[in-house]
Amino acid sequence: MTRNERKSHSDILYKTILALQDVDECKRFFQDLCTVAEIKALEQRFEVALLLDEGMIYNDILARTGASSATISRVNRALHYGSDGYKQVLPRVRPIWEEEKDR
Repeated sequence: MTRNERKSHSDILYKTILALQDVDECKRFFQDLCTVAEIKALEQRFEVALLLDEGMIYNDILARTGASSATISRVNRALHYGSDGYKQVLPRVRPIWEEEKDR
């Protein structure tokens, strides 16, 4: 498989994710696509990103999420030196995160 073919296949996945219409459909798709452990890891990493973005320290994040220090460090590196994916999406989901925390 050529590099362009691999890129095309990954683009199909990302376009499929963008085509999901609601949270229920998204959950069902990811339950079929990923293992329970993979979904939990993704959820944990995203929570770590939200907490780091709030300024929470590593030890508090570890206690709250159970994430390893290596995971917290990796997410922190992505926040500061990554592809800016977190930086783009965190402001958009911050209101949702705040609302969920209040429940």
